Amino acid sequence: MEIYTNLSEIQTPFPRAHVTIGNFDGVHLGHQRLFDQVVSRARQHKGTSVAVTFDPHPLKVLSPQGIRLISTTPQKIELIGRAGIDVLVIIPFTREVAVTTAVDFVDEVLLRRLGMMDLVVGYDYAMGKGRQGDTAFLQRQGEEKGFSVTVMSAHYEQGMLVSSTRIRELVTEGKMGDVRRLLGRYYQIRGDVQLGRQRGGKQLGFPTANLYLSEEDLCPKRGVYVTQVSYDGRQYGGVSNIGYNPTFGDTSLVAETHIFDFNADIYGRPLKINLLKHLRGEIAFSGIEPLARQIRRDIEVARKVLAKEQQRRLIAYHG
Repeated sequence: MEIYTNLSEIQTPFPRAHVTIGNFDGVHLGHQRLFDQVVSRARQHKGTSVAVTFDPHPLKVLSPQGIRLISTTPQKIELIGRAGIDVLVIIPFTREVAVTTAVDFVDEVLLRRLGMMDLVVGYDYAMGKGRQGDTAFLQRQGEEKGFSVTVMSAHYEQGMLVSSTRIRELVTEGKMGDVRRLLGRYYQIRGDVQLGRQRGGKQLGFPTANLYLSEEDLCPKRGVYVTQVSYDGRQYGGVSNIGYNPTFGDTSLVAETHIFDFNADIYGRPLKINLLKHLRGEIAFSGIEPLARQIRRDIEVARKVLAKEQQRRLIAYHG
C-alpha cells in the first residue's frame, strides 16, 4: 500500500481512482465493508483503490473536549493496509482544512488531485465546512460532474449498530465480547514496556509488563482482563490489570500484564495486548497475601477462558 501524508506529495492523479473517505476510527466492520467495496470495484475496472482519511481526527481540532480514539494512526494504517487498499491518503487536518467547502473539496481534492471516477461512502458521511457535503450532496455532484457514488447502508451485528461511537461506549463498559463483534477483532492496547515498581515479581510472585496509559485516550473499564499478548511475533496468554492498583495507593494509570509461560527482559520493547474478557473490577486488598490469592484465582479462570477461545477459533477455522 502506498501512503501519502500530504496532498502535495501526489504528483499525478491515480489511474481510474475508486475512492472512499472517512475518519475510519477503529476500522470496524462497517469500515471494512467500504474497503471491500472499493477494492472490488477498482479491480473490476482495473483501477486504483484509494482510501482518504485525516490526521488528527477532526474532532481533536474542532471540539474542546476532543474525542477518545479507538485506534492510533499507526494502528489505522496497519488495518487499512490489511484490507487490500492500493493507496492511503492521510490529509493533515487543520482549522484551515475545516473551512474548505464541500464543493471545493470535491473539485480540488477528489477530482483534480486524486482523479476520482467512483466514490463509496457510508450512509452517515458528510464532508466540508459545516458538514454540508452529505450523501445527497455527493450524489448530486456525481451526476453533475461525471463520477458514480455508492452509499453503503448501516451495518448491524447481532442487532447492534456497528459504529465508532457505540464501540467507544462498549470499551468503557468493559464489554469486550461485543467490542470484538463490532470490530471484527479483539480490542487492542499497545506500547513500549515501562519499568514499574517491580512489586509483581518480587513481592507477589507474578512479574508484570507495564504499559502506562493516558486518561486522554480511550481507556477500558478499570479492572482485570483475560488477555492475549503479542511479542516478537509470538502470542501468549495473560491477565492484565488496568487501573491504579489501589492496594498500593498508586496514582498512575497503567496496564500491568502477567504473561503466562514467559520469562524474558522486555523493558523498552513493544507489546500488543488484546483484551478478551473483563473478569472483575479493581479491588483494594488488605495486604499482599490476599492480593496474591486473588491473582492465582484470576489466572486459573483466564486459562480456562483462553482454552475455550482457542477451541472456538479452531471450530470457526475448520467450519
